[in-house]
Amino acid sequence: MKTALFSFQFSNLLGTVYRRGNLNFTCDGNSVISPVGNRVTVFDLKNNKSNTLPLTTRYNVKCVGLSPDGRLAIIVDEGGNALLVSLVCRSVLHHFHFKGSVHSVSFSPDGRKFVVTKGNIAQMYHAPGKKREFNAFVLDKTYFGPYDETTHIDWTDDSRCFAVGSKDMSTWVFGAERWDNLIYYALGGHKDAIVACFFESNSLDLYTLSQDGALCVWQCDTPPEGLRLKAPTGWKADLLQREEQEEEGEEETTIQGKATPTSEEQQGKVKYSRLAKYFFNKEGDFNNLTAVAYHKKTHLLVTGFASGIFHLHELPEFNLIHSLSVSDQRVESVAINSSGDWIALGCSGLGQLLVWEWQSESYVLKQQGHFNSMVSLAYSPDGQYIVTGGDDGKVKVWNTLSGFCFITFTEHSSGVTGVTFTATGYVIVTSSMDGTVRAFDLHRYRNFRTFTSPRPTQFSCVAVDSSGEIVCAGAQDSFEIFIWSMQTGRLLEVLSGHEGPISGLCFNPMKSVLASASWDKTVRLWDMVDSWRTTETLALTSDALAVTFRPDGAELAVATLNSQITFWDPENAVQTGSIEGRHDLKTGRKELDKITAKHSAKGKAFTTLCYSADGQSVLAGGMSKFVCIYHVKEQILRKKFEISCNLSLDAMEEFLNRRKMTEFGNLALIDQDAGEESGVAVPLPGVRKGDMSSRHFKPEIRVTSLRFSPTGRCWAATTTEGLLIYSLDTQMLFDPFELDTSVTPGRIRAALRQRDFTRAILMAVRLNERKLLQETLESVPWDEIDVISSSLPELYVEKVLEFLAASFEVSRHLEFYLIWTQKLLMAHGQKLKSSAGKLLPTVQFLQKSIQRHLDDVSKLCDWNRYNIQYALAVSKQRGMKRPLEQLGSEEGADVSDDDDSLHLLGGDKDRDDGDRLLV
Repeated sequence: MKTALFSFQFSNLLGTVYRRGNLNFTCDGNSVISPVGNRVTVFDLKNNKSNTLPLTTRYNVKCVGLSPDGRLAIIVDEGGNALLVSLVCRSVLHHFHFKGSVHSVSFSPDGRKFVVTKGNIAQMYHAPGKKREFNAFVLDKTYFGPYDETTHIDWTDDSRCFAVGSKDMSTWVFGAERWDNLIYYALGGHKDAIVACFFESNSLDLYTLSQDGALCVWQCDTPPEGLRLKAPTGWKADLLQREEQEEEGEEETTIQGKATPTSEEQQGKVKYSRLAKYFFNKEGDFNNLTAVAYHKKTHLLVTGFASGIFHLHELPEFNLIHSLSVSDQRVESVAINSSGDWIALGCSGLGQLLVWEWQSESYVLKQQGHFNSMVSLAYSPDGQYIVTGGDDGKVKVWNTLSGFCFITFTEHSSGVTGVTFTATGYVIVTSSMDGTVRAFDLHRYRNFRTFTSPRPTQFSCVAVDSSGEIVCAGAQDSFEIFIWSMQTGRLLEVLSGHEGPISGLCFNPMKSVLASASWDKTVRLWDMVDSWRTTETLALTSDALAVTFRPDGAELAVATLNSQITFWDPENAVQTGSIEGRHDLKTGRKELDKITAKHSAKGKAFTTLCYSADGQSVLAGGMSKFVCIYHVKEQILRKKFEISCNLSLDAMEEFLNRRKMTEFGNLALIDQDAGEESGVAVPLPGVRKGDMSSRHFKPEIRVTSLRFSPTGRCWAATTTEGLLIYSLDTQMLFDPFELDTSVTPGRIRAALRQRDFTRAILMAVRLNERKLLQETLESVPWDEIDVISSSLPELYVEKVLEFLAASFEVSRHLEFYLIWTQKLLMAHGQKLKSSAGKLLPTVQFLQKSIQRHLDDVSKLCDWNRYNIQYALAVSKQRGMKRPLEQLGSEEGADVSDDDDSLHLLGGDKDRDDGDRLLV
């Protein structure tokens, strides 16, 4: 664990599913690519998993362009910085800056070029990998024409032309090549800004949609094949003519592609005519169109509005298929997958991401993060689930394997301040500012207990003892600690003695002792067995902000307002050490701060603490972008993790930008981002309509809660960005164990050929290469596992158990690894108990993996068993009701019907047997 602490890498981002930007489906149509702050998350809808790419941009992501083959993506942030990303190897290939704010990026259907719109121009680049260039982005042409900002791009199917919509109420059609009969073409006919424009399949016909809900259908008199290349002029024409004459002979004077076109060719210019103009329903708030997507093969048009409603129409007849309200917030982005069955909708106001199957009218995916910031989190005892509480009063439970939220509790009417699991892992206890402490059941997904105080009070923290029978909550305004019984829900005791708000509660994992931290510069230890009395009072030098026990209960860590972490022996009430963390926080300066970051750091402190699974290190975070890991015994900083580099958040930079400081004041006071696109209208003089108080703000970066997983393989942090998961990347970690020159892969395989399995396993463990250890263990015959398990030294058993726990996650040899686990625990169980504290993370990781398989297999086996019992019961019932001697001609139809039903049951029974055999 000492070396592993330095190997934690960012693994996943939970709790935030969509922020701002355009949604994209992958080329197979099974995954959605969603921008989340300055990161990008891929939601696999087939396998029900979410995964965040290990890359970050400097600002929030504004647009994502996906190549037609799905291998490359161009991610552009609000500052114009672009990343060329390989979605195959999940890495950044190239960095680029577009020198301005980019609105949209679109690849051509053949994948050879892509167009970027910024300001009132469109720039076409050669796609990377298509030409022999050292530079990944080579500018081909710059197109001028619109008089206002460009909004949307769409290509023809043959990549010959593209259309660009603009806020000046016009749509421009440009040629990707130097066409003679189409250089550019401007289309009007709208009274508001263009939201989207789409070409018809294999045609130059065009659909344009404006913000006021108007749709114009344009017909082109020239097919795509009718576009002619413009003949070269000047020295290029002379060179081309000379080459062609050398090839075809001097006698030919008229050749194809000549420099001088005929008069008929000069007259055949491309022309557009408007066929129809449609308007969306004027009833309600349907005139503020915000997002559009069009599927060319099925002629399906999806339109999203600011009121949270979306429509499905069939073009070109404009027939309404259906309309649905998915939210009360603005629909920011719409996307359709390749088959046209699934529609992805993103609402940035509430952070919602929905995938709707319009034919069956059902949700494929429905996820929403916390509306406000997350405040607290807790791991379940087996590490499979994470529960989070937010300022929006919601309690969400997340699956760590899939990354999805599967239940949301909304019973609290105010912000949630603390969450925790009971020892069984099936009950969640939460505290809130609404004056209630609630217990939720994960079996029935309901609130089965509500604990209240005699006088209304605001609860700031919550804790549950190891037995799950006692629930404690600290009050913020009355400075008291309330104790309830989980079984009866009755208030057992009110502990008073603190002279300030209670900031933290924690139970000793081994004893019935409660530690309470308060702003009165004390930590009190309460005995839950002996008359609820105070056993010790620990005096601190500053206000206590967080308190936590070591997993073995032999040490107590307290974070105080002066940026210190003090360690105490709870038995003797003696301070054993302290860590000064002020210089490790390295806080940034806010845009409106009057003092520098160096002076503002004096008021910052660690607000959350957590011990590692082995108890040797402590994890600390607070009002900073850094999470620090300290070694408790040596009292030194082991590593710092930078949780975000997003400059769209406040307090990220140490020094302010002097260009924003003018003689009239700070430019940060001016709401420059207001506009219809961002959902905040610019208040004009004399206008009284709209919300005059709406303005933009930059949330401050901070860490509100930290928890280590019980398995010791990962830790989680609730931050301004969301729920960040950091885990050990075992594929990239080379951690040999007692290695010497005699241990080589060749000698290990030679020992396997000689059937010396014990020596081969010992050498494989010492080399610690996962694939080689897997090959060695799987080479052992199952009937010899018992003998080899008992012959392994005690020092190597822990390493083998760690490998088995990780193998349950990916391997299909379930029974084989279960035999290994059973034999190892049976042979060495008594000896392993002596080092239970050190082995606890490994055993919990093993329990988590086995429990997940048990849940999956037990459901399938129960389903098979119940079906077989039903089939047997039906067959016995049929034999009793219909004896053969009483069957008449009138019952012939009934007999045939029963035979058919039995035939169907037999089919299900055969299928059940097959499933059972697979299990």
